[in-house]
Amino acid sequence: MKRLLSLAVTALTLCLCSLAHAVTVEDSKGRFSLDYTPKRIVVLEFSFADALAAVGVSPIGIADDKDPQRVLKQVRDIIGDFQSVGTRSQPSLEVIASLKPDLIIADIGRHEGVYDDLKKIAPTLILPSRRETYEDNLIAAATIGKVIGKDQEMQARLAKHKTLMQGYAKQLPNNAEVQFTVARKDDLFIHTADSYAGGVIHALGLKNPELNRSDKQASRQIGLEQLLAIDPDYLVVGEYVTPNIINKWQNEPLWSVLQVARNHRVYRVDGNVWARCRGIMAAESMAEDLVKVFN
Repeated sequence: MKRLLSLAVTALTLCLCSLAHAVTVEDSKGRFSLDYTPKRIVVLEFSFADALAAVGVSPIGIADDKDPQRVLKQVRDIIGDFQSVGTRSQPSLEVIASLKPDLIIADIGRHEGVYDDLKKIAPTLILPSRRETYEDNLIAAATIGKVIGKDQEMQARLAKHKTLMQGYAKQLPNNAEVQFTVARKDDLFIHTADSYAGGVIHALGLKNPELNRSDKQASRQIGLEQLLAIDPDYLVVGEYVTPNIINKWQNEPLWSVLQVARNHRVYRVDGNVWARCRGIMAAESMAEDLVKVFN
């Protein structure tokens, strides 16, 4: 009798624990529910790894483009070792399955086409990342916190993030016009006010240049003449390679006409951090860069 009672108590405890961790959230496909706290999480974008690290959770697998250095250093320092599951654009389903995850976090912009395949491996939370705004990112982080059983911790970390960003903003000139660009070997891409970087710039009390365009494209390729038409006060260049297109343009006569050239206001930053990573800690790194730029 005592053994039966003990088994009943154990079963009831397990049931109550399960119910305690049951959660339902809204993701990019609708309602997502999970009735346990996931322990073996695979993430398919850097921003999701950032969100986990923000509350001290380590994923077992990351789509790291087969280069662990692309994961933000602050994130790597927290999460430690992980298994690469391939590129963000084409993660390996076989490798993901071999890790036996109990949760996959995927990007609606990249992984909608393999969403059904991912769900066959493990419950899949699908959220925006690739084309998300800064505000979208904070909402996604809050959602992830709920799903992994770290809601209170995530809310505390987001509050800390807000305080930190306000502190950085106080060290920056109000409404200074800053244009972020990504420089490749032969191409330059501007990131508009609708981009993730543009949102971080705005959150810090700075402003993005007016582009006089009706479309909401977050990133677009431009030439030197188009950059001259924008003619920002400050130009922040995220470098993917060095040397790059900016090095070539600096030898062009039109370059000297730009006010950023005349006033020596061209600043080079890590393109990986500014354009690929995204996330709570990534935004704080970007803010630190801007404080250095202006001080």
